[in-house]
Amino acid sequence: MARGFRLIFVTSLLLMLLDISRGSTIGVCYGRNADDIPTANKVAQLVQLHNIKYVRIYDSNIQVLKAFANTGVELMIGISNSDLLPFSQFQSNADTWLKNSIIPYYPAAKITYITVGAEVTEAPNNVSALVVPAMQNVFTALRKAGLQRKIRVSSTHSLGVLSRSFPPSAGAFNSSHAFFLKPMLEFLAENQSPFMIDIYPYYAYRDSPNNITLDYALFESSTEVIDPNTGLLYTNMFDAQIDALYFALMALNFRTIKIMVTETGWPSKGSAKETAASPDNAQTYNTNLIRHVINDTGTPTKPGDELDVYIFSLFNENRKPGLESERNWGLFYPDQTSVYNLDFTGRGVVDMSTEANVTSSNGTWCIASSTASEADLQNALDWACGSGNVDCSAIQPSQPCFAPDNLVSHASYAFNSFYQQNGATDIACSFGGTGVRTNKNPSYDNCLYMTAGSNRSAASNVTVNPSTSSSTRIGFSTWICSCLLVISLSFF
Repeated sequence: MARGFRLIFVTSLLLMLLDISRGSTIGVCYGRNADDIPTANKVAQLVQLHNIKYVRIYDSNIQVLKAFANTGVELMIGISNSDLLPFSQFQSNADTWLKNSIIPYYPAAKITYITVGAEVTEAPNNVSALVVPAMQNVFTALRKAGLQRKIRVSSTHSLGVLSRSFPPSAGAFNSSHAFFLKPMLEFLAENQSPFMIDIYPYYAYRDSPNNITLDYALFESSTEVIDPNTGLLYTNMFDAQIDALYFALMALNFRTIKIMVTETGWPSKGSAKETAASPDNAQTYNTNLIRHVINDTGTPTKPGDELDVYIFSLFNENRKPGLESERNWGLFYPDQTSVYNLDFTGRGVVDMSTEANVTSSNGTWCIASSTASEADLQNALDWACGSGNVDCSAIQPSQPCFAPDNLVSHASYAFNSFYQQNGATDIACSFGGTGVRTNKNPSYDNCLYMTAGSNRSAASNVTVNPSTSSSTRIGFSTWICSCLLVISLSFF
């Protein structure tokens, strides 16, 4: 009896430690309101190439589920507002949807969350009353299939669900939404599902630039905003908005519900009046956001707490209505090239001067000339990867420098490798007139170009993780758990 109890205790302890050590995560929203983005298969390759582990889609598109099958990428799928009525009316509708649209592709497609409705309080037609019944029916369908603990059910909200958000300690839900929010919060608490929120400091700054500084919105502020009720200090708008939601939940006595940010980001382009929408600001916001999240910084109210965040969005979406900024939230252009450099490990952009093996002693690199003919570039690339003894494995499919999949990009990588290996001289960058020297580091994302004095491609270094990454924490905690297990079993 005592032995059995000890085994149960140790097993529970191990599971608890592993869950605690998971760490905060960064995902990306994969919106498809465009007519020029790549196929789902190419998107899945791009996501893996950039080591993105979590993706949110807004429906349950079969082609997307197939494309992400067996990739290990965790998927958040969605039920749109227009489908809430049938899902809320009849249990059989939810059962049929799960049977036909989810079960055939699971668990190859690693679905972990289902969002039922999106920002319903902002919807032009009043569908709020349908959300909780639809959530309950989807949950019941999952329970029938034995998946209720593997796939969580929730719904996403805009910050407009709050009537007050400043100071954070005064955060409160809008009373007009109480009729559906209270049963929803009860559902989330009972089933250990997160409260999902879409947060955009960009809009707060754009709409009130006289009250909010740009640095405060971009995680760059050198001054602090004090909450007069708690004395807590805030250095960025993101934390203040998250904490306003925490206080709103606590005011209703929901203290165990976790918050998940299902959308946040910054546009790289806007209309004439949207001066803050720029590539530099978008890069600054998302870089600082990733570092803030990955380091498990938490918020002033919840220091050190994990927070899962999804960046909006993977691509610019040219069919979205509204101001110019609405079509320019993407991290990538339709041709899969980056709008700006962004490193998902939290170390910052890859071409920072402090990054090891990135800045060369002479500060020059060799790339393919944009005016060279395709035939000449192909011949030069073939020579570099053959007789030139360049290791071209990094530009092969599924490798760090494969995307963008075009001749100029691949040739640039090969040319630079040869150039750096052969003294970084003018002759080493000739390639029959197809190579040109540049003092701008061409590295991008996880593709790090070789530098002078390096004996190997910098792309081979991309597996190095920051000491505070979730993978490091998980590995260390797994080691601890293994030791605990061995010690505990020795008493049996």
